[in-house]
Amino acid sequence: MALFRVRRALLPAAIAVAGLAAGSPASAQSVPLNYESLSSMEEPIAVEIGDVTFILTGLVDARWSVEAEGNDNTDTSLIGNFQVNALTQLPNRWLVDLSYFGQHASDPTTVFGTGDGYTDNGALSAGSYWGTVSGGNVSGIVREMTRRLRGAGNAALAFDGFLGALEDWSGGYTGRFGPWVVGAVVDEDGDFDLGATFQRPAGTRDWRATLRTAEGTYAPVGGPRFDSRGFGIVGEVIYGSTTVDAGAGYEQFASKGPDADRWYVATGVRTKTGALTLSLEGQVGRIEGKDEASAALGAQYDIARGLSANLGLNHAKARVSLDGAGFLDIEETRTVLSLRYSF
Repeated sequence: MALFRVRRALLPAAIAVAGLAAGSPASAQSVPLNYESLSSMEEPIAVEIGDVTFILTGLVDARWSVEAEGNDNTDTSLIGNFQVNALTQLPNRWLVDLSYFGQHASDPTTVFGTGDGYTDNGALSAGSYWGTVSGGNVSGIVREMTRRLRGAGNAALAFDGFLGALEDWSGGYTGRFGPWVVGAVVDEDGDFDLGATFQRPAGTRDWRATLRTAEGTYAPVGGPRFDSRGFGIVGEVIYGSTTVDAGAGYEQFASKGPDADRWYVATGVRTKTGALTLSLEGQVGRIEGKDEASAALGAQYDIARGLSANLGLNHAKARVSLDGAGFLDIEETRTVLSLRYSF
């Protein structure tokens, strides 16, 4: 039985790792690796072997989706993912974490889908009171720290954030200083992502504000490769079981051919009553005089611990070309129903 004791000193870090996978604000001693829309919200399974605590979270999602456009518009798919963390505390009180996330999806590649096949991320981090340094597939940690809260159920809001991104392999730092959490990532090409989050309660409400700036690349299908520079902000207020947030950003694209400027704003509300969680989100943007827009309605009904029924109604539309080359060409409305079990 001693083999299966939860190591008390590391259990708070285990719960923080699980929460970060769901897109919550960053902790100074954990590194999120799940950048997908599906994350387990259950407490992780943790066991101790010697001086190492192993943590496991995961989920299985069986879904049925219908696309409003097209002839062959009905799909069934299965998505499963998991994250394993091996944590230990060194004599100098540094917390060392070796983590691995994997996901397999038999889902069509769409603006709302995760794509076919198996994808994974891995990272090694070390943290103490001064913060956490990490290396590996950590390019999304600043994005996860500063983003708007994801919608409920199968809601997926397209275009919410920068189109440009870092390469997978990178190194990063996160640190907490009072109500502030700061983060920085630099990838193998020298591009970077910097962010800061301020969160503090005031009266009966909890307030959060984030700043983010990044340099990356964007490569549209059939178009040239663009260098991207962006700046974004997010504001959030929580009152009881209701969260309201909004974000805005600017992104500049440069290439050997055409250049472009992009502006966008997004907002959403998420609330929970009993076993039912609902969300509604919307986004509008403009790229060189041409519009982009998206909306997402989501619902999650908790059937039992770890088992839930989920709904998502997602819409995205953007028809943008630069000098005759495709830049952003999407028009899709998709309804997704699923039965999900997480642990």
